Amino acid sequence: MPHSFGYRARTRDMFKRGFKEHGPIKLSTYLINYRIGDIVDIKANAAQQKGMPHKYYHGRTGIIYNVTPSAVGVIINKVVGGRYIEKRVNIRVEHIRHSKCRQEFLDRVQRNHDAHVAAREKGERVQLKRVPVLPRESRTVSTEGNAAQTIVPVPYETTI
Repeated sequence: MPHSFGYRARTRDMFKRGFKEHGPIKLSTYLINYRIGDIVDIKANAAQQKGMPHKYYHGRTGIIYNVTPSAVGVIINKVVGGRYIEKRVNIRVEHIRHSKCRQEFLDRVQRNHDAHVAAREKGERVQLKRVPVLPRESRTVSTEGNAAQTIVPVPYETTI
């Protein structure tokens, strides 16, 4: 048969549901509030074919620019040639979820603020910048009771 280049070509594994995640879509999916400016991850849900994004956008992260009752508009940067093109895609809420890519940054901001307030009360300065992990300090392995041994290979023997 001829090769297929359809809209959902080569998506057998991409759009499949997870282990024990088959069946109807949970109601909590529809109760999540999305606001303009939220960062969302796109993951197509094969149980709902309406409003499904193209396979290119599966696994991408974008920013919401429009909210409607059953769908949202998402801005995604797509590499075309050597440049980025801003694509605006309308996707139903079943196919998106809030991204956790910014959560680590927000946690670090909160930690730094708490450390700054605590240090200010004590009247001292605190280092808030991230510091790369330094190499481990040097150490000497104890040789007491462990004399050096010379190891040689066993000569090849034939049983003929």
